[in-house]
Amino acid sequence: MLDSITQPHIGPDRVSLADAARLSGALMKPGDSAHLDAGAAPTLGDLAECLFFSPGDGRIWLNDQRMLLLHSASFGSLRRELIECVGAEPARRLLTRAGYASGARDAALVRQRWPAADGASLLAAGTRLHALEGVVKVEPLHFAFDAATGRYDGEFLWHHSSEADEHIAAYGVGNEPACWMELGYAMGYVTGLTGTLVIFREVECRAMGSAVCRVVGRNAQRWDDVAHDLRYLDAPATAVGAAPHPEAKGWQVRRPAERSESAADDGLVGLAAAFVAARDAMARVAPTDTTVLLTGESGVGKELFAATLHRRSRRASAPFVAVNCAALPDTLVEAELFGVERGAFTGATQTRAGRFERAAGGTLFLDEIGSLPYAAQGKLLRVLQEREVERVGGTRTFRVDVRVIAATNVELREQVKRGRFREDLFYRLNVFPIVIPPLRERRDDIALLIERFSLQFCREHGRITPGLTPRARRTLLNYAFPGNIRELRNMVERGVIAVNDGEPIDLAHLFRHEPLPAAELYSLDHGMLRAEQTDDSQAAATANLPTLDSIDAAEAQLLVDALTRAGGNVSAAARLVGLTRAQFAYRIAKRGGRS
Repeated sequence: MLDSITQPHIGPDRVSLADAARLSGALMKPGDSAHLDAGAAPTLGDLAECLFFSPGDGRIWLNDQRMLLLHSASFGSLRRELIECVGAEPARRLLTRAGYASGARDAALVRQRWPAADGASLLAAGTRLHALEGVVKVEPLHFAFDAATGRYDGEFLWHHSSEADEHIAAYGVGNEPACWMELGYAMGYVTGLTGTLVIFREVECRAMGSAVCRVVGRNAQRWDDVAHDLRYLDAPATAVGAAPHPEAKGWQVRRPAERSESAADDGLVGLAAAFVAARDAMARVAPTDTTVLLTGESGVGKELFAATLHRRSRRASAPFVAVNCAALPDTLVEAELFGVERGAFTGATQTRAGRFERAAGGTLFLDEIGSLPYAAQGKLLRVLQEREVERVGGTRTFRVDVRVIAATNVELREQVKRGRFREDLFYRLNVFPIVIPPLRERRDDIALLIERFSLQFCREHGRITPGLTPRARRTLLNYAFPGNIRELRNMVERGVIAVNDGEPIDLAHLFRHEPLPAAELYSLDHGMLRAEQTDDSQAAATANLPTLDSIDAAEAQLLVDALTRAGGNVSAAARLVGLTRAQFAYRIAKRGGRS
């Protein structure tokens, strides 16, 4: 969801030190409407300069993003057709998600073009872009963002809402707010800037007879119940629903036994286009018995996809049997898959059914299918074609009614070319392929996943935390995640366990020996090696900066830097980095320094 922090020309995991210096101010700064400087960039004029037309080749651009100039009445016609074809609720879901994507893209634009702008100006830019794009005139009543706590509050009046106009033209005045796409835009834009999921609600709407549309926004966990809002974003309520917050009076940790998970909450959280496409493909094929091949890097959630596919199929009441082909010794692959008769080989003291037989009537998930020995591949092909298995050492065949879902983290076509995978088996498995994108291509979804995992592990481990610090959240947003969702999940669980109750999760709680993005090391608050040089001096100023490969090295550098700046005064150095004197002295002593 938060692709606004991703710079197009920077690699997903590491950047040059010069780039790190340039990005040092990129962490979202606090800001509120009371202190908004109307002349600070990006002004409406600055934003208007980003809009240009290329009529010769039929394109309009907003900075580097292609735009469309569409008749409002045509949009109204499309909106009406959508409502009448699929119903009001599905139409609202689609339009809200489309608006969310638009807001997230505009957030990316302003963060890329004006990385050093103050927080109030960046937030105000969204209201100006919404007007510049011809959607609605936004009048801020008030808005504020506290970077230290992640708290956001905002209230706005919407004048001349195009969506309200078209809804009234089609249906007249009713009982429900109608600015669905515009709400999605507000959520996508503010979430993209702040790094925390912000939910907007339209409390007054011209489509309900009000004189003006009025919307209120705040952090998702600070609303009483966001299940209604999240269903339009296609995100389960458990992604953010009851996450603890410093201001949540009387908040209680609920133990796992007290959880009430919705049946619809299958854990597939995400709004990124590639992920939604994979999930929609899964939903389409689930009711059939077609063989499915899931492809994607390790940790992207292939087994979760397979299990969800099984639950949504006609075989949901039958067994779901998962087997990791890479974990099976070559000598036992056939016995594990097809079963073994007593006495078939030394150690086979009893007849045992294989995975195919145990999955009878249900689904067999073959993970890491590319590691299956070549000899076993031929026998697997025969089972898939004939729907019969013969146990190792046996003479009888057994009919099996099993749906097969295979998964791989390697390119099977390349394996076929190298002679390591049977071509006929590949085509037998590749009936309905689904590609699951890696997390680095789903940066829009990281915030949702963080909130979901935080809630889950607070419940499981009986912990209370207000969530991640802004710098910890930004680090995760910049991180490459070679282990994908599995790695993010592990990091969040580590953080929940490591942090003290009531305290926010910071970098030291999340990272142990993983390399940090270089940009983050030079853009942290509280004295973390800020690089404030001008563009002309960046290269020289960063040439001798050290490469810090772990959080331990980053913390050591931070402590030394703070102590030097404080002239050896431990109390002053502790204040610079946001620690107590005792905490600072302990960290210095642990590294053999003075206290």
